[in-house]
Amino acid sequence: MSKNRGLGRGLSSLIPENPRREAAVSDNFPEGIHSDEKARVNEVPVTAIRSSPFQPRRHFSEDELNELAESIRIHGIIQPIVVRVTPSGDGYELVAGERRYRAAKRAAMDRIPVIIRNMSDQEAMEVALVENLQRSDLDPIEESWAYHKLTDELGWTQEQIGERVGKSRSHVANYLRLLTLEAEIQEWLAEEKLSVAHAKFLLSVDPSKRMTLAARAVKEQWTLRQLEAQAEAEMARANKVKVNSSPDTHLVVTEEQLRRRFGTKVRLKGDLNKGRIEIPYHTVSELERILEILEENSRSDSGDFVV
Repeated sequence: MSKNRGLGRGLSSLIPENPRREAAVSDNFPEGIHSDEKARVNEVPVTAIRSSPFQPRRHFSEDELNELAESIRIHGIIQPIVVRVTPSGDGYELVAGERRYRAAKRAAMDRIPVIIRNMSDQEAMEVALVENLQRSDLDPIEESWAYHKLTDELGWTQEQIGERVGKSRSHVANYLRLLTLEAEIQEWLAEEKLSVAHAKFLLSVDPSKRMTLAARAVKEQWTLRQLEAQAEAEMARANKVKVNSSPDTHLVVTEEQLRRRFGTKVRLKGDLNKGRIEIPYHTVSELERILEILEENSRSDSGDFVV
């Protein structure tokens, strides 16, 4: 058996081999572990192990855990989990193998096979994140947060992450952008009510419209094409309202000319085809002055005068 079994490409470099061959606590090893592994595999009580604080997964399929637990009852744990001694020295902290650990507890196992490694927090975090990313069983938001931890806390570049987990740099970059979406949209994405394709498109939508569109997409179970079509329709309606609500340049100029002519705040209501002119007055003398101006010019306008 290769020492890289089950670790995935790149993980073996994150879990250094201990040159000191640790003694086994028990010879009662699960079937399938070769003799050259027995010297470094220990069996420890399940109750002495705790989950990793660096575990990126937050959602575990109940059905899958039950199936794995049933398999463990019959065959035992074929591949040992990886642990490290807790800082307090009173037990072990999981590094890799969260699903096997949880399934073993469901299977009511007293002891499970482990490989004990001496690791720093940084090394443990690297292994926990990379192991799960290589398995490709994280939901999109869990995957995004794993990339975020590797970049923000460990200083990895997007290129380095891509090399370690077999993804392109653009894939990593796109998933990191998902964390800029609203919390509710992220939740829908994690629950698979929206796809990553939906989410990537929503990133391009006006933030003031995004939640409304996302909520409708979830409620009405839109495909990506339906979401794109609805967004385009919303944009077209918004542009039409904007055009219709903006004042016509000719009306603005004419209104200003009338204000100067009558010496009061003349208002034009309507458009170039139909409307009315409002000429306000506040005193009798002001009304008489306006009427004199109208009589002098003897204009003939299509609009109604409101005085």
